Amino acid sequence: MNSNAATPLDGLIEGYRRFRANGWSSNRERWSSLKEGQAPQVMVIACSDSRVDPAQIFDVDPGQIFVVRNVAAMVPPFETSPGHHGVSAALEFAIQFLRVREVMVMGHGMCGGCQAALTQSMHGSEPGQGGFVADWIGLLDEAREPVVHQHGTEGREAERAMELAAVRQSLANLRTFPCVQEKEKRGTLTLRGTYFAISDGVLHLLDEASGEFLPAE
Repeated sequence: MNSNAATPLDGLIEGYRRFRANGWSSNRERWSSLKEGQAPQVMVIACSDSRVDPAQIFDVDPGQIFVVRNVAAMVPPFETSPGHHGVSAALEFAIQFLRVREVMVMGHGMCGGCQAALTQSMHGSEPGQGGFVADWIGLLDEAREPVVHQHGTEGREAERAMELAAVRQSLANLRTFPCVQEKEKRGTLTLRGTYFAISDGVLHLLDEASGEFLPAE
C-alpha cells in the first residue's frame, strides 16, 4: 500500500490553503466584524446533497445566511414529544434569537431523498441500513399520495413533482410552529419556497398564490 497516496482530506486541506490565501485574507475586515456575533437576515433550509450548496448558489459572504441542511430539505411539524429535534432547534434559534426576516426552503432536482420517498425503497430497513432515512422521509408520505395518483412512481416527471411537493410540505410544516405563525401574522417573517434545478442551474421561486414554481429573473 502506498502511504503517500493522496486522500480526500489532502484535497480539503489544499482548498483550505486557497481559502486562507484568497478568501480569508481578502475579506479580513468582514471576518473581523463577525467576531462579535452574527446577524443573518435569511435562514435557508436545504438538502444535504453535495451538489447543492446555498452559499455557492446565492454567492453570499460569510454571515449572510443561516443554513440548515438535511435529507430532502425537510422541516418536521411542530411537536413537543421527547427526542432530539435538530431542525426545530435551529429554526427556533434563527427566529427567536437571530430574528431572521425570512425562512427559505430550497428543494432541488435529482434529490435522492425525494426519490426514495416516492418509491418507498427504504421502507422496512433497519436503523443503520436505511431505517433512519426511511423514518425521516416518511414525513413526505402524505404529500406523496397525490403525486403517485397523478404521475406514478417512476420517471423524471414523477420525481420532479415529488421534489416540488416536498418544498410545499415543509412550508406547511413550518406554519405549525407557533413562533412562525405569530411572526408571519405580524408581518415580521416571510416564508419562501424555492427549487434549484441541477440540470440547468435555474432557481425557481414558489408563487404561493398560484402554487407554481417560476424561474427567478
